[in-house]
Formats: sequence, structure tokens, C-alpha cells
Amino acid sequence: MYNIMVKIDLKDRKILYQLDINSRQSLSQIGKKVGLPKNVVAYRIKRLQEKGIINSFYTVIDSFKLGYTSLRFYLTFQYTTPEIQKEIVEYFTNNKDTWWFGSFEGRFDLAVIMWVKDLNDFYSFWKKTLKKYRYYFQDQVFSIYVQLYLYRYSYLLDEFDRTDREKYEITGGGKKVKFEDLDFKILKVLSEHARIPVTEIANRLNTTPTVVNYRIKKLMKKDIIQGFRVNLNISKLGYKWVKVDIDLSDYTKRKYIIKYIKLNPHLIIVDESAGVADLEFEFHLKNLNQLHEIMKDVNVKFPNVIKNYKYIYATDVYKMHYMPEE
Repeated sequence: MYNIMVKIDLKDRKILYQLDINSRQSLSQIGKKVGLPKNVVAYRIKRLQEKGIINSFYTVIDSFKLGYTSLRFYLTFQYTTPEIQKEIVEYFTNNKDTWWFGSFEGRFDLAVIMWVKDLNDFYSFWKKTLKKYRYYFQDQVFSIYVQLYLYRYSYLLDEFDRTDREKYEITGGGKKVKFEDLDFKILKVLSEHARIPVTEIANRLNTTPTVVNYRIKKLMKKDIIQGFRVNLNISKLGYKWVKVDIDLSDYTKRKYIIKYIKLNPHLIIVDESAGVADLEFEFHLKNLNQLHEIMKDVNVKFPNVIKNYKYIYATDVYKMHYMPEE
């Protein structure tokens, strides 16, 4: 998808940064942090939405704690037509268990991440998928997600506090926790509307704001709600979503590489998974030359540790929905 880059000033970037830290912050709270009156903050947020820079506000939900496992698979096309590719995209997008889905340039064409409660159910789904589309898949690569470490969008700022790069959200891991039907309904509403007022949630679910507020705080305390973020169209800011998979010759250096690279303001995610690679990093970068410079720097810092690296970059993200649609 082609997007025209939109120029924004430092105040806008500071607002986006604050929205990504906590998109449920009030306009007054954001205004105090960026040095603007709340009515100006409201105007700027609306303008950023109209320009297509802000797509939505969403809630990061640790569905592992709701009893789900996360499976990821990469696909490479063969013998397709634009019509067939569109049909396959719609197939995975409309699947209720898909929580992240995008197309890529590089070693794979598609990446799909699904919530799975029962592996037999997933296997049934996959057999049905292969009956429809196996002819068009050259390669299939599967892995199991264990955790996601998400980092602040520090690259939005001209200056940033390097100590403020610590992971502020963790998705995955931990034991399943108890929750009630109302909790699930609240999560469903918040998942795609992170800034929705408590009163509106209460009206939708036929309960009171006090009950909703109490349950949201409880869900946060249980780490089911990991954070409230903003979904940005980064291409309009001149960035690409780039993922690099790294194989190591010395696996014992893995944690030291993570500790070093997380200080890079463009790092947004460290993936933990069984399969695919020893290290998986995701960045927001201006171009692929930036990625090669980052990897060159890591090679200098850790000589003879990286065996090889491969990358893909997202061209379209069709779905991002942390909440299962059960």
C-alpha cells in the first residue's frame, strides 16, 4: 500500500509518544507532559487521525493468561494471481483466531499469528486451509510464541532518556488466571477502543461505571491488561516495520546482545519464540540501510557471535487484535 509521507512537528511527535505510553491518559495529563493546553492537544490528536497517522487506540491484552497459546506461521507464495492473493488475505483476516496478520517483502510473503486453545482445533483448521490453498504455498514455517517484549517509541523524540528504554509491556508467559464473563466483555470493548470512557463501557454492558473501573484496575493488576497504546500508520511518518531473524554461533551471548540493542530507539519488539531464529528483533526504520548499519554495529560489539541474519519488512498489516474473538 502506497502512503504519502506526512510532516509533523515535535509537539505532535511528543503527543504520539505519550499516547503510546498510555492512550487512556486524559487530554490534561498529556498536555502537562508536552507543554500544551488540553484543547490544543485535542485538536492535534483529531488532526493526526484525519491525516491517517493515528489509525486507532488499542489495548494490549495478555491472552496467554486467558488460556490461549500463540502460534505463528510464515508463508511464501507460488503460482498465485492478484485475485488468489486477495482471497487468501481475506481468508486469514476473517478467521476469528487470527490476532496479527501482515504481508511482507523478503524471505516470506505472509505472516499470521493465531490464538489457539486446542491444538487439535488448529490442526483441523490447517487441514482445511491446505485443502483450499496448498497449491499456492511454496513454504510453510511454524513457531510457537512464548513472549513479546515491547519497547517505547523513543525514535519519535529528538532526545530520549536511555534508561527509559526498558520494556514497559510484556505479553506472554505466566499461569492462566481466573476471570469472569463481564471481564471478558470489558476486554472485548477495550481491545479496539482503548480511549473509550468508562461510562460508555458501562452503558454498553448494562452495568455501572464503578464496576467497570474496578474490573479494569483488577485486570491490570493481574497483568491481563498490559497497556493502552496507539496504532500508528508509520509509513506516513516515513518508517518501515522491519523484522530481523538472527542465528548465533555463541548462544550464551544472546542476553548481552538484547541488553545492548534495546538501547536503540528504533527497536520496538523483542520476540521470544520456539523456532525460526535464536534472536528476533523488530524495528521501525527509515530504510533497510539502517538495519544493515545496526547489524554491523552489533557485529563489531560482539565479534564472531552472529552466524547470519535475515530480514523481512511489512508492506501491509491487515489485522492486529490482541483479544481472541471467542
